[in-house]
Amino acid sequence: MPIIQIPTVYRGHTRRESSLEVEGTTVGACLEAAESVFPGFRALIVDEAGETHKFNKIFLDGVLLARDPASLDAPVTPDAEIEVMAAIAGG
Repeated sequence: MPIIQIPTVYRGHTRRESSLEVEGTTVGACLEAAESVFPGFRALIVDEAGETHKFNKIFLDGVLLARDPASLDAPVTPDAEIEVMAAIAGG
């Protein structure tokens, strides 16, 4: 099953899990699977239009995906790794 790597800043929403094994055939389906277990998780990553939030990046097997909603349709294999990176901003 695909694995989602969770950045440290979002692990409070995943009960401190650093990675989640999920079912899904696309990046979006995998995020939805994570959402079903940890409500509110998907909203941390993408907005309602499906665009990746400004300070997040999503990688699929090491390749950076575009921020547009079409990237959520990217197919995943059973051994895929989806990595979410979150930038920390401050002043």
